[in-house]
Parts: sequence; C-alpha cells; structure tokens
Amino acid sequence: MADAKTIGAVKGMNDIRPAAAETFLDTAVWQRIFETATRVLESYGFRLVWLPVVEETALFARGIGEDTDIVGKEMYSFADRGGRSLTLRPEGTAGAVRAYIEHGLARNEPIQRWWYFGPMFRAESPQKGRYRQFYQIGAEMLGVAEPGADAELLAMLWRFCSELGLKDISLRVNSVGDAETRKAYRDVLRGYFAGHLDSLCEACKGRLDKNPLRLLDCKRPGCRNVVEQAPDILSTMTPGARAHFDRVLELLTATQVPFVRDARLVRGLDYYTGTTFEITTSALGSQDAILGGGRYDALVEELGGPATPAVGFAAGVERLALLLSSAGVPTVAPDLYIVPMAGAEALAFSLADALRDSRKLRVEVGVAGHKLKSQMRRADRVGARFALVLGDEELANRRGKLKNLKDASTVEVTLTGEALLAQLTGMHT
Repeated sequence: MADAKTIGAVKGMNDIRPAAAETFLDTAVWQRIFETATRVLESYGFRLVWLPVVEETALFARGIGEDTDIVGKEMYSFADRGGRSLTLRPEGTAGAVRAYIEHGLARNEPIQRWWYFGPMFRAESPQKGRYRQFYQIGAEMLGVAEPGADAELLAMLWRFCSELGLKDISLRVNSVGDAETRKAYRDVLRGYFAGHLDSLCEACKGRLDKNPLRLLDCKRPGCRNVVEQAPDILSTMTPGARAHFDRVLELLTATQVPFVRDARLVRGLDYYTGTTFEITTSALGSQDAILGGGRYDALVEELGGPATPAVGFAAGVERLALLLSSAGVPTVAPDLYIVPMAGAEALAFSLADALRDSRKLRVEVGVAGHKLKSQMRRADRVGARFALVLGDEELANRRGKLKNLKDASTVEVTLTGEALLAQLTGMHT
C-alpha cells in the first residue's frame, strides 16, 4: 500500500516552534517579544484583551474602507452555513472598536486602555516579514482626545523597542488633520497629481478621485518621485488640528523621544485622523516598517457607537522577530534536567515541584524511561544547564551529584528542594 501523501502548512502560514531552523520562527524569540510587550504595555496601564479572529465582513468594509487594498482584494472572506459573510480578521482595531461598542463601554467606562497579541490574515503573496497568517501586537486607547494620549503612546512604543534591544530604528510622525483639513488637502492633491498623470501607476490613477491621500503611501519608484514634491498637509491644516499636532511634537521633545516629521506619512487605512506614525528600521530592506498607527477619532461613531476619540498602534511580530533573531536566539532551556532511574520518579517529581514553586525555575524530568546515556544526551540537546541523576544509591543516602553541563563540574548536594535551590542559585551566580 502506498504511503499517504503528507500534508504541509498552507503557504504563507508558519509554525512557531522551539529550535526552528529559521531562527525568527523560534518560540524563544516570540516569548521574549510577548513578555516584553506584557511588561512595558501593562506598566502604562494597558490591559490584555483576547478578541475573535472571525468577524462579520461588514465590520472591516465599514471600518477599514471599501477602497483599501485590504478590503478590495486581500481579505479571507467566506459565507457560513447561515449565509452570513464572515472574514478572518486582517487587523485588530476594528474588532476592538466593535467590542467597545457592543459592551456599552462608552456609557459605563469610556476611557479604555487595551492591548492584544494574536494572528491576523491577508490573502497576499508571502515575502520576507509579510505572510498570509501573521501576528500583531496592538494597543488601543479609547475615550481620550488630548495630544498627551498620542505622545504617551509614542513614548511607550519607544520604550518597548528599546527594551527589546532594537537598533537602527527611527520614529516618523505626521498628521492627517481633522475632516476640514483633509477635505481641503484632497482638493489640493487632486490638482497637483492631475498634472503628473503620466508618471503615476495605474493603481494610483484609480485612487486619485476617491482618495488622493493614498497616493502618498505608494511605494512604486515613479510615484515616489512625484510624491516627494507634493504639497505639505500643513498648508491646509486648521488651527485646531495644527495646535494638536504641535503639542504632540512638543511633548515628544520634552520626554526625549527622538523623532522625524515625515510629511508624506499617511498610513494605508481610511480610518486615521490627526496624528499618524511609524517606527521603521534600516535592517529589513524595503519592508522597513515594524510598527505603526495613529489617531482614529471617527471610527467608533462610523461603526455605530457614540463619538469617541481614540488612538492606537499595531506591530508586526514577524518583523520584530527577524530583527531579534539576527542578534541570536534567547535561551529558554531547563535550569535542571532530572534523570530518575527505576523507583525514583516520585522523588524526582517532588524535587522538581519544590524548585518550580520556590523560584519558578525551569525543571524537566526525564520520564521516557530510556537508558542513562540517552537521557543525558536529551539533557544536552534541550540545553539544560544542570543535570541530576537519581538512582538506588541517591535514594538510599538522600544525596546526589549535581552536574554542570557547561563545564562538566559536579557538586554533591542533599536531596531537598531547599538544598538544590541553594546550589542552583549559587552556581548561577
């Protein structure tokens, strides 16, 4: 009988696993990102939310914009058994706003600081740092209109990147103003780009009437040359919008967050208003943005809620992982590998639990029943720092030899949790 054909992962959807051949897909790298995000974001008062990965398609069509590439050709949408059109979420903000409205938070507690971590989906050609199933860390601050909210979010993001140890990064900041600003600026841009039609790509020509701001986001070389000479939005910005933006920049300067003002930065989604930003790197080639976001003061109302100001960001985890893995994969190996011979399992479990309880040490007990040499090879493969063999003699004497697997040195130790902890922490230092 012929072997059944093996089934692989869908192209553009990756396994995140320990000791992955592509180091940016190593679980240890992702754990470091998640743990750093948890520590930094929660120190600013953001609380973790878990939101559905499937939403009604209309949520994204209304929230992101019918004319965006995401809605037009990149979403994974399907009809369920009831005939509803559902979509695997392509981004996190629309779902967060839907939850904010659905649970009546605008009435009960309008100021919310949420953050999330999870998979997103877009049906686009996979490339380095850009996949069909990809992961994002994001945060939303809802219910605050003041420029201090924008500045604090940016200060938090700069701290997050710094604590991850990212190098060669730059914070780019702009504003797309209020509704009056954007209306006037669209007219100015239409007039400007109409004089350069021969230099524009077909996609930009199609966007010119509907949303000329999106031309500023085009990455094609011919369009970029025209965009560089386009009028600055500051020329049409209302006094109120300009005052908000100026205050954001003042606060960033006061808190010593380095930034550059990028007059062409508009971001790719229709819901942005006011402040927009990106953090970019020189280490990933053309896919240089590692996180971005901005203010979206109209989105809650557009999705059926009351008028509610908001600001947020999203970071691509794969791109963060690419940057971190280039500097080496962090270690999450066991602190201790215990090898119990026949009859020693109960003692092994007891010692392991005592160490886990006292200092949250990582302890693996070899329960496969293999011979001693096989167990020690396993301890080496998983990168354990120390090993402890429990046999008949160790059981009888309640003493054993703790072996340092890095230099092969050993020390005799009493087989209690306290004694082992003292030796392990002493050997760590």
